[in-house]
Amino acid sequence: MGISIQEDKGLFHLQSTGMSYILQLINDYPAHVYWGKKLRRDSNLDGLLNLGGNTGLDRLPQEYPQYGAGDFRTPAYQVRLEDGTRITELKYSGYRVMEGKPALAGLPSVYVESDQEAQTLELTLKDDYAKLTVILRYTIYEHSNVITRSVEFINDGETQLQLQRALSASVDFSSGEMDMIYLAGAWSREGNLTRRRLVQGGTTIGSRRGMSSHQLNPFAALVKPETDENHGEAYGFSLVYSGGFEAEAEVDSFGMTRFTMGPNAFDFSWLLEPGEHFQTPEVVMVYSSEGIGEMSRTYHRLYRTRLCRGLYRDKERPILVNNWEATYFNFDADKLESIAAEGAKLGIELFVLDDGWFGKRDSDNSSLGDWVEDLRKLPGGLSDVAQRVNNLGLQFGLWFEPEMISPDSELYRKHPDWCLHVPGRRRSEARWQLVLDYTREDVRQYIYESLSRIFSTVPISYVKWDMNRNLTEIGSAELPPERQGETAHRYVLGLYELLERLTSEFPHILFESCSSGGGRFDPGMLHYMPQTWTSDNTDAVERLKIQYGTSLVYPISAMGAHVSAVPNHQVGRITPLSFRGDVAMSGNFGYELDLTKFTDEEKQLVKEQVANYKQIRTLVQQGNLYRLQSPFEGNETAWMFVSDDQREALVYYFRVMAVPNPPRRSLKLNGLNPELNYTLEASGEVYGGDRLMQVGLALPDIQQDYVSGCFKLKVQEQTVISKGNKS
Repeated sequence: MGISIQEDKGLFHLQSTGMSYILQLINDYPAHVYWGKKLRRDSNLDGLLNLGGNTGLDRLPQEYPQYGAGDFRTPAYQVRLEDGTRITELKYSGYRVMEGKPALAGLPSVYVESDQEAQTLELTLKDDYAKLTVILRYTIYEHSNVITRSVEFINDGETQLQLQRALSASVDFSSGEMDMIYLAGAWSREGNLTRRRLVQGGTTIGSRRGMSSHQLNPFAALVKPETDENHGEAYGFSLVYSGGFEAEAEVDSFGMTRFTMGPNAFDFSWLLEPGEHFQTPEVVMVYSSEGIGEMSRTYHRLYRTRLCRGLYRDKERPILVNNWEATYFNFDADKLESIAAEGAKLGIELFVLDDGWFGKRDSDNSSLGDWVEDLRKLPGGLSDVAQRVNNLGLQFGLWFEPEMISPDSELYRKHPDWCLHVPGRRRSEARWQLVLDYTREDVRQYIYESLSRIFSTVPISYVKWDMNRNLTEIGSAELPPERQGETAHRYVLGLYELLERLTSEFPHILFESCSSGGGRFDPGMLHYMPQTWTSDNTDAVERLKIQYGTSLVYPISAMGAHVSAVPNHQVGRITPLSFRGDVAMSGNFGYELDLTKFTDEEKQLVKEQVANYKQIRTLVQQGNLYRLQSPFEGNETAWMFVSDDQREALVYYFRVMAVPNPPRRSLKLNGLNPELNYTLEASGEVYGGDRLMQVGLALPDIQQDYVSGCFKLKVQEQTVISKGNKS
């Protein structure tokens, strides 16, 4: 495993148990040679890079390309020198190999728990004229088909350099016959799986919103046209960053595809004084030879265990009830207690008080930034509410929106310059709020003190951290004119600094990220908060698509999923409680409604759902996900969770609309051991794993809309099937 180097050939071979990534020096340019299934170290690797005698930069598959010296494709970076020129030419200077994986200064990243898990290669490139040093950093994991890439810029000269583009990775593929898969959408319909064929020219996704966005997620995959869920090659790219991003697949006139990814270069600049460094976020790259599904499971395992951190990384997540859709802003302590009391009777473990508890917050047009209890609503303060909830046997959680400030707030009246703004320009409001300037240390300190005061005095075990608008008028009163282009990135760095401080100081709190739902569902936030509110849309039918699409890269343990009231508050649809429960139990389960309004029959069903989820949540949250039927392709959706040892499985099936006179249907399963027999819990019937995967499980024939089914399978003890006598 690890990294082998043939110095005489300038060849670097990064190898895991199932994957090889090879690059080679051509005229001192690092060139991309191969990325795919594992190649032996003793294989003859000569001729893998077939240039046909043409080593011009416009034909060379480069690892970190520049613009201006003969390559006319998308560059990975651009630097403006003090004399105004923008031409640089990075040449190889040296390398270093390290055991393990170093952390990135000020940025979240995947990690190792021991140096034996991975090796890291650093390639040093230099432009002697500009006195610019660039370090390309590669980490290869031993037991996963994962490679991470990031870049560090260093000004070794005596004059200023200005970065105008600094992407995290670039890969040149030899073929243009590929599809690009990504997640698109909008508020309340995030995670829509999109697949499009690449043609000559560029296919670009990104965000200029100062956040990763509802519209496009910082993830993309390139796949062969024939690749599907279970077969074919897939190359995944996921950016560990929470700000604006860009990703582009450009097919050139020679049929090569260049894929680039990193922070969005639009409206970006970064001034490097002599001796200063700039570190890009990292891209996590995953290779799969077994389809899109195996790519997803690789991301899931890595992000669940080597991106998320803290006490809740491997811990079962609590079942919660949130009061938002039950009360909105209209509540008092007695009402909150009544919902919590009903939840306690039903087996719920956590009560979350959402928006409206602070300042004079009777609607969403005031008080953000004034993080002090509203004693009109809560005369005893938060401590009284928390104590009432704790006395019922439930944990207590609380909603915040700490990155925002309301113009109608005491904080804004005292510090109107604390928001992002540009002098002389209007301050665009969204949801009657502005964005705090997290580039400023005094702003971050105020938020830290406001939140830590509450965390230290109120028994809080869960925090929902919301962020309900995009960044506009991106400027800072604290930055000089030549650094205004740094504001958006510095905002993200300031956010990370604050999150690192709070999550380290209050490790007992489970933090959940939210940005009007999935507006900032990205790996950067998962490094600090191990779960995210997947979408504000709680309609079960819409959630099938949202959760299916999100699972392309993010683990189930990261997805918040709740049962809400009907008619649904977002789309007005009425679906059965059982259907809503099955969809929500395919994530971090909870309720977002007024439990006191349920009938006795509904309360009994909720009690059963809660009890059931407590039995299955370890498998759901930490098992291996297999997507069986896509809601983007038809009327039915199915997925299943399989334990690591393949001895337990849970299958969910959903049909949205009834079909007249339907054919008999079976659902082919996946991920089971074909040599074992599995008992279907509901009926006691026993099936071979091979039969369940090749023939399938018979589906119920129920003639109604919004049908769901849950099937539990466990290995029948001592049932290894002989290869000559399979059932």
